[in-house]
Amino acid sequence: MQFIDLKAQQDRIRDKIEANIRKVLDHGQYVMGPEIKELEQRLADYAGTRHAIGVSSGTDALLMPLMAWDVKPGDAVFTVAFTFIATAEVVQILGATPVFVDIDPETYNMDPIKLEEAILRVKSEGKLNPKLIIPVDLFGQPADYDEINAIAEKHGLLVLEDAAQGFGGVYKGKKAGSLAPVAATSFFPAKPLGAYGDGGMCFTDDDEMIGLLDSIRVHGQGSDKYNNVRIGINGRIDTLMAAILLPKFEIFQEEIELRQVVANRYSDQLKGLVKTPFVKDHNVSAWAQYSILHSERSKVMEGLKQEGIPTAIYYPKPLHLQDAFSNLGYGKGDLPVSERIAAEVFSIPMHPYLSKDDQDQIVEAIAKYAK
Repeated sequence: MQFIDLKAQQDRIRDKIEANIRKVLDHGQYVMGPEIKELEQRLADYAGTRHAIGVSSGTDALLMPLMAWDVKPGDAVFTVAFTFIATAEVVQILGATPVFVDIDPETYNMDPIKLEEAILRVKSEGKLNPKLIIPVDLFGQPADYDEINAIAEKHGLLVLEDAAQGFGGVYKGKKAGSLAPVAATSFFPAKPLGAYGDGGMCFTDDDEMIGLLDSIRVHGQGSDKYNNVRIGINGRIDTLMAAILLPKFEIFQEEIELRQVVANRYSDQLKGLVKTPFVKDHNVSAWAQYSILHSERSKVMEGLKQEGIPTAIYYPKPLHLQDAFSNLGYGKGDLPVSERIAAEVFSIPMHPYLSKDDQDQIVEAIAKYAK
């Protein structure tokens, strides 16, 4: 049994993928080839934004908007600790200070009440300049953007949507990727829309921002590649990755719908055995993971392992307790909800091609070991 079955997807579209790869080999534009523009246009149309720009990874998709906004030492960037390190790593790379905000105990996304408390605390301390908020669309469900954007406007802060797991999700009728002034997503292979290597994309309606991002992804170039007008990075997505993503995107919305079927079946059958994911009525999750809670996680995971069922933990140690952020001075108990969820959460197989028989086997095993 596969945790994520990329082969089942590939079997559907392998001919198209191979044809696109051959097309790239034939035209030879391995860097900034025409497939990139095509992918950018298609995904911008899907997300409902004016612009999209393909980049080399989900991490660079987060880093580049921060560079465009001149995030620097002395700036405070508010984000969550219950996420992958990239979200806060890009803040510290630029010398700014991540300020970790606790999460909602039901959605595991940023708690808007805790966010405003953190902003007010930083303002009252007067040591840092509150600059930016990075909410995370964790496990595929968009964060509470109406509340977060209103808080940002009230306090004069920018917002960057981390939609690395959320692309394909929906918030109040709007697609993930369009829920903040700038959004970032990832095409890491395990993501709902994944390449066969690293890749990412930024989304925005802002003409000036897209111009800055376009420059930053090619070493800060201006009118030509030897006229550099700012410090940038080598942040381009490969033509081959774009070529692979195009046929994957053709079946993406169908796969999002298939993920709903799998998730709904899990939630119906696992009720009362574990704490199942909570998705708000106005949201559609992209179901990047199907994550459950159990107070005896190790026992249940070991039992599933014995039954040949793979599991994973996203994320066992919140960022505020990681060595990489020890300079910030956080300790145990500072983000109690994040710490509790991290101690109990684990994920079970989730992909569009998970069969009913495999799901039944997974549910039966959980029932056996979660009692």
